[in-house]
Amino acid sequence: MRNDLLSLVAGGLVVLEGACLAGLAVWQLIALAQGDTASMSMAIALIVLTLLGAALVVVFGVAAARGRSIGRSGGIVVQLLVLAVAIGAVTGTYGHPLNGLQLGVPALIVLVLLISAARRAAQNARRED
Repeated sequence: MRNDLLSLVAGGLVVLEGACLAGLAVWQLIALAQGDTASMSMAIALIVLTLLGAALVVVFGVAAARGRSIGRSGGIVVQLLVLAVAIGAVTGTYGHPLNGLQLGVPALIVLVLLISAARRAAQNARRED
């Protein structure tokens, strides 16, 4: 199956999100090194979980770019989780609309691209049958 541009763009953006998540882990590691944490064990656990999440998001992005269904579906779940966090950033106790927009708008764009790529893949599969 040939990769189309839509799958490549959607997958590339999911990989970029995974790279940003890895950057968050580096930021957490710097905070840990500077002693800016209340609990060393909790900080290490959070860094490990963030790195695992980043690796998984990158794997989803690569799979989506290759036109794999698992990558698209995993990427869609990631975008829905990011949108949930964005809504929480807007409506929480310390909610700020700009933070919610910064998280939500890119997630919404990638979500639309992933769903479009899934629809195109389904159309192509029907044509091949």
